[in-house]
Amino acid sequence: MRRRSSGSESEEGGHNSVPHLNATPEPDPDNRDPLAHRLSSARSRRSALNWKPSSARNVSIETSSLFFQEAMDTSDRPPTASRPRLRRSPWAVTFLVVLASILGIGFQASVISSSATRQLDPKGCRMSYMRPSFSKLEEFDNEYTRFATKYSLYLYREQGIDQDTKVRGAPVIFLPGNQGSFRQVRPLAAAAATYFHEVLQQDESAVKAGARSLDFFTVDFNEELTAFHGQTILDQAEYVNEAIRYILSLYLDPRASNRDPDLPDPTSVIILGHSMGGIVARTMLIMPNYQSNSINTIVTLSAPHARPPVSFDRQLVKIYKDINDYWRYAYSQQWANNNPLWHVTLVSIAGGGLDTVVPSDYASVESLVPDTHGFTVFTSTIPNVWTSMDHAAILWCDQFRKVVARALYDIVDVNRATQTKPRAERMRVFKKWFLTGMETVAEKTVPSKDPTTLLTLEDNSNTIIAQGERLVLRKLGTSSTARAHLLPIPPPGSPNAKRFTLLTDLKLDNPGENGKLEVLFCSVFPLQPGQASMGFASHMDLSGESTGSTRLACKNAASDAIALPASGRTTKHPFFADGEREIAPFSYLQYEVDDVSEHQFVAVVDKATTPSPGFVIAEFSDHSQSHRTRHITLRRLLAFGMRLRLPSTRPMVCEIKIPSLQSSLLAYNLEIGNQACGDDTELFTPLVRQYLSEPYESKYFVNAREVTVSLHGIAPYVPPPLKRRSAEDGLSFQFWTDPTCDSSIQVKLTVDVFGSLGKLYMRYRTVFASFPFLIVALVLRKQFRVYDATGVFVTFTESMDLCLRQSIPLLLLSLTILSLSTGNSNQAGNASFWHWRNSTSTAIDFHQNDLLVGTQDPVFCFLIPIIGLICVGICTVMNYMALTLTHILSIAMSLVSFRPGWTRNDDRRKTLTPAFLSSSPRRRMVTTAILLFLVSTFIPYQFAYFIACVVQLLTTVRAQRIASDLRSSANSNFYNYVHSILVLMIWALPLDLPILVVWVRNLAVHWLTPFSSHHNAFSIMPFIVLVETLTTGKMIPRVTSRFRYLTSVLFFGIAVCAAVYGVSCAYMLHHLVNLAAAWLAVVHSTSGSWSLAGLGDLYKGNPDDRKRGKEP
Repeated sequence: MRRRSSGSESEEGGHNSVPHLNATPEPDPDNRDPLAHRLSSARSRRSALNWKPSSARNVSIETSSLFFQEAMDTSDRPPTASRPRLRRSPWAVTFLVVLASILGIGFQASVISSSATRQLDPKGCRMSYMRPSFSKLEEFDNEYTRFATKYSLYLYREQGIDQDTKVRGAPVIFLPGNQGSFRQVRPLAAAAATYFHEVLQQDESAVKAGARSLDFFTVDFNEELTAFHGQTILDQAEYVNEAIRYILSLYLDPRASNRDPDLPDPTSVIILGHSMGGIVARTMLIMPNYQSNSINTIVTLSAPHARPPVSFDRQLVKIYKDINDYWRYAYSQQWANNNPLWHVTLVSIAGGGLDTVVPSDYASVESLVPDTHGFTVFTSTIPNVWTSMDHAAILWCDQFRKVVARALYDIVDVNRATQTKPRAERMRVFKKWFLTGMETVAEKTVPSKDPTTLLTLEDNSNTIIAQGERLVLRKLGTSSTARAHLLPIPPPGSPNAKRFTLLTDLKLDNPGENGKLEVLFCSVFPLQPGQASMGFASHMDLSGESTGSTRLACKNAASDAIALPASGRTTKHPFFADGEREIAPFSYLQYEVDDVSEHQFVAVVDKATTPSPGFVIAEFSDHSQSHRTRHITLRRLLAFGMRLRLPSTRPMVCEIKIPSLQSSLLAYNLEIGNQACGDDTELFTPLVRQYLSEPYESKYFVNAREVTVSLHGIAPYVPPPLKRRSAEDGLSFQFWTDPTCDSSIQVKLTVDVFGSLGKLYMRYRTVFASFPFLIVALVLRKQFRVYDATGVFVTFTESMDLCLRQSIPLLLLSLTILSLSTGNSNQAGNASFWHWRNSTSTAIDFHQNDLLVGTQDPVFCFLIPIIGLICVGICTVMNYMALTLTHILSIAMSLVSFRPGWTRNDDRRKTLTPAFLSSSPRRRMVTTAILLFLVSTFIPYQFAYFIACVVQLLTTVRAQRIASDLRSSANSNFYNYVHSILVLMIWALPLDLPILVVWVRNLAVHWLTPFSSHHNAFSIMPFIVLVETLTTGKMIPRVTSRFRYLTSVLFFGIAVCAAVYGVSCAYMLHHLVNLAAAWLAVVHSTSGSWSLAGLGDLYKGNPDDRKRGKEP
């Protein structure tokens, strides 16, 4: 392999230069351009601080430093290659770079602005209050766990309610998340303690059914960064498993327990995990120290189950793969005996659009557990919560914490050793508390109930509503006595499927309550003379003094009532905030006719005896009139929008399903026209619910006129669900409108293009930690190609200009075509070809969204060039930031080494401190060996990389100082070279900093045990060798043989891998750059012909070559 250095042949000897075969002949001095001749003459005088020549067989490059040679290939030829030009300043920038950078930064600014100002969910959390106290369990020490000095275990107690620290109820463990505090359990634990003290403790039936207080334990993880370090997750999971064993032992100790001795000893706990604490909870079940069946219920809050938030740590990515594969494999078993997770329920609660820490799309568990064992729900769906929440508010939001506490109490049964009800009942309870009740999986209680009310009516009652008519009550209590309105139930098997709906602004009474309104499903009860009617809990006689009467056996429907946010002229949000007047929700009933076909009537009983405000609307409607499906493509929706009209004869509830709207990357605007009610006042204003069937996300819009619509459907990088989506699944809208207003309503749906840009921020934030490698790698590749061909190492921006003319557009186009080729049309084939198919499933490829931009929808293929353009702008800004930093430090160094202005120039040159002091090779080798030894034993290699970045920065500062003071082609080449290497290393630094921060935090808590990972010396050795080599001021030699293509292939490979695998496997970019550094170190080691003996030159430098240069 032949090499050429950027310097001329050594002038100390009197030998003539022997040019390479592909070198450009030296032009005739007599025919030179005067300016070029003067510049060439100036550069021919090597300064006392010139870089050491890499070979004794190098030609002079003075002429080639002025312009690119004809030997250079077309792709390396700048626009002005046909005429000589001056050496570019590192600050110089071309119009093309400026234009691309402005467009890229403009796109990024638009994304950030849209994310901050458009399509924002309103904040509706009310503040919570508590009186916390914590009891540290000191006995849980090194005898139980090796992490006793690192982590701590506490028992929560609410002051004024809990009088001691003895355990007495069902154990619950709270696991904080990334940088989370053990004190974050306070709102939830306080709500649970207050609810039991004020409500359940007074309810004898609840206590008899197994309700007891909840003993909340919480773990202090010292606010560790679990989102960035896989080993930390394993450490925490191991510790919590040991903590569970210890907690269960407390209930056996009479000194620590005040539990009823007749109750069975607990064998399992409930896990409540926030953020990464939810991942720790799932990891516990695959740990070797997991005690079988010690966990059967896991409730997570804003936990990223589907994929890691960032992929900077290889072990973190592997842990996610291991636990997800384990859970999928377990639930793929046909028989319960083969499923170790058969008894486990997993409920994932996501905060929605306000959570800007973890994308709520990642909270999905549809790809992990079947709907019989778990589900994902958003806080905006939960009844009486109806608001999105940020990452921290989900812990303290008052209305939400109360729902969680009551749901936990409903699943507790201390009469069982597991402390909880069976799995099916637990799932039923969670669906009752967390879902709207309108989902297809929602269970109705009326069909399975026994009649509880005997309703007696007079025979000549005229309150039976005719078949097909609607019941409308504008006020209650219009008569002096209670009155029943009967709606005949259509017989099953009607030509059109029918559904019963009822809406009121009053609370529905349970049996025995004395409210204003009760709804019953009744059947004729033929009571014979002398027959007893004692089997009914409630008797309601509305026959008055009539001699003839009809008796109906009825079931109360209050248990199936669905709470809806009230919608009136003055309401703005579905919730009420602190300081606002509480608004009672609407009550809504919805039944398919088949669910109530065993009954003959629906009885709406107006129990008010005086005129009272309140409305009731009840009707049976045809499915064909209340449901519509609009098949419209996204392209047509983008171009023209969608319009539809709700006719004046519409039912009270109308549903519109749009199957094509599934992506979470798009936002929409929904406009609802006004309805004219004539002389009558409208009973309520339009209420809109947008919802997805899975995950369970619903949003309500009250007094709806203009609605902003965003969703968490199919999201980038999220695995597909276990159950394949139906072609009819998609975004649906449910409209409640006043049917008494005899007017149609116009509905218009359009795509909010600018609002959609903001959705890219949360889904593609991590792209900008990896995709810029594509740009930087291509720029470096171009710099080396030009350098190997001409001897000129062009500036970063000049190389960027050359790349923008060809390589960057071509690569982005190729990646776009690759994205289209792996689209939905041939998912299975592509997965099989690339061996991406998950081994636990033969039908679903759970890794199909791991590559490129994380989606196989061809509509979004334009994202690749947009992201590339944004990264051009980011890399340009980063380049100028690096230039600014090095210039500031260079000025600082100049001020420190200031010399009087009257000093002669010759004396100043003599007294000038050398930029690159030559330390002995032995000293450099010892320093490197010590650093590598520390990496192998104690410090993570990320720390050594940080040191290497600092050293490279100082090297760049020195190079800049010399290049500006002593202008020469060689000095400029070296500065451009070390500056570009610095830019590359800066982009790799964010991949390593999180691990470094974790290590420093461990030292801060006096945890000196070394990491079990990140001690591979080969992961940092090439960087150390390359950086140490550059500190000698040694320019990399030119490669003119075929080995020059290896440099191009390496950097091109980095660019492609950064784009294809960068988001899912960002950690590998460090190792790819490390490989490139190893190659550059090898190139540095060769001076002249290819020889392994040249490796010794890495740490050798001739001080004389740097002390004096060529004399004029």
